[in-house]
Amino acid sequence: MPSQLLKEFLNENDIKYVSIMHSMAFTAVEVAKSTHIPSREIAKTVIINVDNELAMAVVPANFQVNLDILKQTLDCQYIKLAQESEFTPRFKDCEVGAMPPFGCLYDMDVYIAESLSEEDKIAFNAGSHLEAIQMSYKDYENLVKPRFIFLDN
Repeated sequence: MPSQLLKEFLNENDIKYVSIMHSMAFTAVEVAKSTHIPSREIAKTVIINVDNELAMAVVPANFQVNLDILKQTLDCQYIKLAQESEFTPRFKDCEVGAMPPFGCLYDMDVYIAESLSEEDKIAFNAGSHLEAIQMSYKDYENLVKPRFIFLDN
């Protein structure tokens, strides 16, 4: 069940992208292996709760989200990983765990690891555990306007 919302958004904005079908993959590292894309170019979307507002933390496939660093960076009172029950209603067009890193489509702020901006292209789940989208990082940044986070991993 690829996200039609995502593809329509990319098409409406005249964004060039490649849709990559791959074998069933439930983690970003598995997507990297299945698509033969380096894990540093795979954007993993992690839903977080920041002061009772849902947001996306977007990191390379082989990174872990460090909540302590995020809390300092975001200067918030409270941060935790969101429970599935908190965010699944917003992602009606996506399989759980395959949400694309487009907070603008789901009314969420996006915080992205600065290291992803160093890549020419990024790839990410397209709402399905069987499909990824690869596109220019600059196009992604122009559409989503994420806030950078600096992580050591």
